[in-house]
Formats: sequence, C-alpha cells, structure tokens
Amino acid sequence: MQRTNFKFEVFKYSMLTLVAIFVLFPVYYMITLSLRSQSSLWSKSTLLPVDSNLDNYRAAFENTDFKRALLNSVIVCGTATLITILFSVMAAYSLVILKFKGRDTLGRIIIIAFLTPGALLFIPLAVIMANIGLSNSLQGLILVYLSFMVPLGTYLLIGFFRSLPPELEEAARIDGASRLQALWMVLLPLVAPGLVSVAIITFTGAYNELLYSLVINISPEMRTVPVAILNLSVADEVPWGRTMAFSSIAALPVMAIYFVGQRFVVEGLQTGSVKG
Repeated sequence: MQRTNFKFEVFKYSMLTLVAIFVLFPVYYMITLSLRSQSSLWSKSTLLPVDSNLDNYRAAFENTDFKRALLNSVIVCGTATLITILFSVMAAYSLVILKFKGRDTLGRIIIIAFLTPGALLFIPLAVIMANIGLSNSLQGLILVYLSFMVPLGTYLLIGFFRSLPPELEEAARIDGASRLQALWMVLLPLVAPGLVSVAIITFTGAYNELLYSLVINISPEMRTVPVAILNLSVADEVPWGRTMAFSSIAALPVMAIYFVGQRFVVEGLQTGSVKG
C-alpha cells in the first residue's frame, strides 16, 4: 500500500513539474530576450541569457510614451473596474433577489452580451464614440470597456448571490432595513470574495485589451500599454529585446494583483460557473 502511494506521489509531482515548466518557460524566455541586444539576438541563437545587459529596461524607464501609456492603462482599467463592480452588483442583485416580469429574459441577454465576440462590436462602438465626441479620450475607452466588463461581472456575481440563503435579505427587511441597506450591510460582506474576483478578472481583461484601444484612441497621448508596445515595431522590424523588456515591466502590476488575490479568482470562477 505504501509503495503504491509512493508511486502515485512521484507521478503527481512529476506531472506538476512538467506543467510548471510548460507554464514558466515563456516567462523565462521573455526575460532572457529582454536582457539581450538586437544584434546579439540575430548573431547568437540560444536559450541562455548571453551578453546580458539592462539597456532595454533602461530604455523603457526613459521612454515618456511608455510611461504615459502605463498611467493611461491604470486610470482606464481602475475606473472601469470600479464602475463595473457597482453596476454588476446592482444587476446581479436584481436578477437574483428581485421578482419582476422578464427577469429570465434579461439574464439571457446579459449572457449573450458577455459571449458576443469583440471583433463584431469594435466598429459600431468606434462610430458611436466618434458621434458623441469621445474618440481619442480615456472617458470613451472606459465606456467601451464597460460594454464587456459589466456583463462578465454580472455573470460572475449572479453565482455568488444565488449561493446566499434568501432568508438573510428577508430578515434584514423585517428588521426595518431598506433594500439598499440590506444589500450593503448584509449581502455584500458575504459576497466580498466575488467582488475581489470580479475586480481582478475585469481589470486584467481591460489591461490586456488591444483592439478597442487601437481603434478608438488614435492619438499617441491616449495610448494604453498594449498599443504602446505594438508601436515599438517599425514596418517589418521588431525590436524583440526592447519589446520583451517593455512587456515584462507591463506584466508586473497584473502579476502582483493575481499573486495577492489568486484564491478569490479561483473561487469566483467556480462559484459563478457552478451555482450561476
């Protein structure tokens, strides 16, 4: 029996090691390329960080456009995430707790909106932003991001609200609390992991988004991080070392957020998919 358990443990950790190598190798290779010059990349094809230097990272910190793009991304994604949480809480609460005609139909519409590919919507949204005068602005990009972040946040939070006993809200109402008071003081503390999960997932999705930002904000002053990195390439020449250095720096905020709140993300995905 002990021999069988030992074999199973060896097999389990061997598989975990292979998965870890598979997942971490692209990160290792990105960092390796970021430490090499363009001439070194073409002259020496190797997976080892030969001729390493920090010139690419130094160029990133000295690049004004990249620093502005980082700030734009933080402002846009942070603001859109806060608004998404507010709207998603209200929508999920209404669809789960309140009883009204057409509730199920509205829930299906939200799911369809969540599943609609962004490639089908970027042209209509770009035209709408141009018509209302919000092209080349962070405000317009925030509104566009809400079009896919709110349905996603609502979909995830529906599972959390459905996991709560309905008697909690009813007891708060009997004690004299209004619906908003019951939501704020009783229900929201219980779905706090869901709020953190929605915040992390939506922030990451907006932070990595390229298509909408590329089409709506043409001005260099309004670029976000993915667009700024894309514009490092000139014609058919890609400065791989500098691109990898910029990407490594841009990935740090998201990696830090996921490292802190990874358990909330897993719980949010499980609850939203199973109980939603």
